[in-house]
Amino acid sequence: MFAWKMASSPVGTWAALTLTAAMAAPLPAAAQISDDVVKIGVLTDMNGPSSSADGPGSVTAAQMAVDDFGGKVLGKPISVVVGDHQIKPDVGASIARRWYDTEQVDLIVDVPVSAVGLAVQNVANEKKRLLIVHSTGTADFHGKYCSPYAIQWVFDTRALAVGTAQAVVKRGGDSWFFLTDDYAFGHALEKDASAVVTRNGGKVVGSVRLPFASPDVSSFILQAQASKAKIIGIAAGPPNNMNEIKTAGEFGLFKGGQQMAGLLALITDVHSLGLPAAQGLLLTTSFYWDMDDKTREWSKRFFAKMNKMPTMWQAGVYSSVMNYLNAVKDSGTDDPLKVAAKMREKPIDDFFARHGRLREDNLMVHDLFLVQVKTPAESKYPWDYYKVLTTISGADAFGPAEPACPLVKK
Repeated sequence: MFAWKMASSPVGTWAALTLTAAMAAPLPAAAQISDDVVKIGVLTDMNGPSSSADGPGSVTAAQMAVDDFGGKVLGKPISVVVGDHQIKPDVGASIARRWYDTEQVDLIVDVPVSAVGLAVQNVANEKKRLLIVHSTGTADFHGKYCSPYAIQWVFDTRALAVGTAQAVVKRGGDSWFFLTDDYAFGHALEKDASAVVTRNGGKVVGSVRLPFASPDVSSFILQAQASKAKIIGIAAGPPNNMNEIKTAGEFGLFKGGQQMAGLLALITDVHSLGLPAAQGLLLTTSFYWDMDDKTREWSKRFFAKMNKMPTMWQAGVYSSVMNYLNAVKDSGTDDPLKVAAKMREKPIDDFFARHGRLREDNLMVHDLFLVQVKTPAESKYPWDYYKVLTTISGADAFGPAEPACPLVKK
């Protein structure tokens, strides 16, 4: 009746046609969120050797991102679940499989230790669900094992090794001796750094390989000291790297004019060692809390919850979760491939990443920083640990995409 009355005049006819056209037009696509919730799983080391660098802090960072986003995306709630993989690949894979299969987790983040990260990546591929790693360092993750479902956000072994070695050699550190963890991660660090040292005109005078979690590193430090190399490269992660730095200080390595370059060292390592032991250490990092106003603002909020400043891994968790949620919002779905494609569309430039972009091989390329640990006299306030020596561009640090990755256009 209402439409008929409107049609009885020219104005009514126009209105009726407009109404009919509007009714016939396709409606905007409804948001597509599986199970009406976006669920993010933080799969980490809650109590083991890397727990201070990721662990509870990574959980806190993920929850901060969810809270800052507003707790909902496309009108659907966002939830965070937590799993402890205990540094065991089989445990990590089992949790990931349960999360993807029965708990409908949309995204898994963090995943320290490369062996666990690769195991979880296999499950993500099988289940066609999204995974973003922050503390999995192997470059194979985005190289020969690359996957459309797996993203590497913070670093890889090549970036840390190349970034540190190239910058240090350019600053005069042209002879190296390596203290290398005797497993794939340490071997990769030494290999990549050695190639850069020699390519830039330096030389590697020797190396020694240490078992993981060596209780006594004294004999290895003595070999490094006797090498007379200007730079002792630490191709190791916790706990060996901290033991090596501490023992080197006790043996007078620094006073003898040698320097140590940590190919993987985190601000929590420096805090644990203390400035008297760690002073002078060179290292490369993706993030430092005291860089500028943006890093300080977020880090102080993190500190209020954790009573310590964040590592690059923990800051990266927040950054990736926030970028993921924005991509879900912009794409109108939590479909993993559509969300990953949306994440690749825009530059990534937040408090964590400078000049960042998610590359076709699902590596997030961004600037890194060569820093030196301050002396106790140089440090003016708590956690004032680093002097930033130079910025290393993402292109220089990460290099080109690996042709072995099937996602890379040939």
